[in-house]
Amino acid sequence: MIFNSFNFLWLFPIIFIGYIFSLSLSLGNRRFPSRIPNLLLLFISYALYVQHNPLMSLVLLGVSLVTFYGAIVIEKNNAYGQKKYLIYFAVLLAILPLLVFKYSAFILNVFHQLIGENEPAGLNWAIPLGISFFTFQAVGYLFDVYYKRVEVEHDLFDYLLFVSFFPQILSGPISKAKDLLPQIKAERKFVQAQAEEGLRLLLWGMFLKTVMADRLGLYVDTVFDDYTMNSGATCLLAAVLYSFQIYGDFAGYSFMAVGVGKLMGFDLINNFNHPYLAVSITDFWRRWHISLSTWLRDYVYIPLGGSRCSKSRNYLNILITFLVSGIWHGANWTFIVWGLMHGVFQVIEKALGLQKCETKKWYIVLPRILITFALVTFAWFVFRMPTIADAYHCFLRIFTESGSLYLPNNSNCLDIIYSLSVVVLSDVFMENKIGAMMFMRSRHRIVRWATYLVLIFSITLLGVLDSSQFIYVSF
Repeated sequence: MIFNSFNFLWLFPIIFIGYIFSLSLSLGNRRFPSRIPNLLLLFISYALYVQHNPLMSLVLLGVSLVTFYGAIVIEKNNAYGQKKYLIYFAVLLAILPLLVFKYSAFILNVFHQLIGENEPAGLNWAIPLGISFFTFQAVGYLFDVYYKRVEVEHDLFDYLLFVSFFPQILSGPISKAKDLLPQIKAERKFVQAQAEEGLRLLLWGMFLKTVMADRLGLYVDTVFDDYTMNSGATCLLAAVLYSFQIYGDFAGYSFMAVGVGKLMGFDLINNFNHPYLAVSITDFWRRWHISLSTWLRDYVYIPLGGSRCSKSRNYLNILITFLVSGIWHGANWTFIVWGLMHGVFQVIEKALGLQKCETKKWYIVLPRILITFALVTFAWFVFRMPTIADAYHCFLRIFTESGSLYLPNNSNCLDIIYSLSVVVLSDVFMENKIGAMMFMRSRHRIVRWATYLVLIFSITLLGVLDSSQFIYVSF
């Protein structure tokens, strides 16, 4: 379900009322305390997914069944050698749809280019929504069972809900079995304080998406879609604004997903912790897309050897991990180069001992924050462009093409300045909070409601209310 759509505004209240009613029906059921609400959530999750593409829901079901029964077989087999091959086979089956739908065309196109032939026709697959997210979540469960971090799940319906839970399936966060499955199986009750927090997160996420990200997107898309007609200063400004656009877009979705989860009685992982206040690229990845960076650490970096090896091998492990991160984001050379750039930045930091910053002195911390932001923005620049050639030529224009700065109109500029100032200032002055959430959590009612009204009016008057797709849904 797209959270910034009209369908969400009228459909979610109906879902919520039905869910609360199902919770009341489950009271007193000691053996299956959450059976009825879980079945309702499972039905809703698949119904919403089928709404996008009925056939692609079979991919979601297939990945879920493969990992569910694969984990049971792995758990029953104690022979190390056989167990090792079983996990490889199960993981391969689970990621096969991801490889076919998302990467087969790219791989074949690269092969044909290498041998000098034209690109083959008929390879444009309809990629299932959120396939990278639900595949990684299901594969993570397989590895957790293999390493005996969690017990195998024997309730098929609970596991299907774990993989398909509708608030997070399209763009995460990627939940771990040890965090989400116990909540699915436990008895849940409506808690007013938790629901209020969920509504606050929904409101803040909607502001980030509609007022900040989509308003910035109008400028960024206009410039980058026709960058050859714009000056170097304009391209540079668009690159900086894109860093904030993708943050507002993805963080906005994540906050809304966590908010909807809280309304349903679930605590999903917070995906962001002020990433643009990071003092290094290593620190950035502790703050940005936390669920993905945690997944990569636990299931790629550590199995490769992590840091418990020689320096050269450790550096190689970092590069491989972020190569996987780039490939995960999409079948395009721009994503691969973007991932490798982050890997190289971290290797350089580690070689120079710059991955940490012990001091809190502002004249040391501030330059490191600005340098980190510049490196991240440069990487986002490559990430945003359709091809490496476009990224190169657009980047070259920044240093070679003079000219006036493109400004659409005074109104749009004021909207951009307003939305950026709200987010940036709240991040700077409330580092350990979720931005404006500090005001929304104030013990003074007048402060809380004043903040609510400001955000609601901002969304109504300044928001781009066209139900535009979230950037990470395409991944």
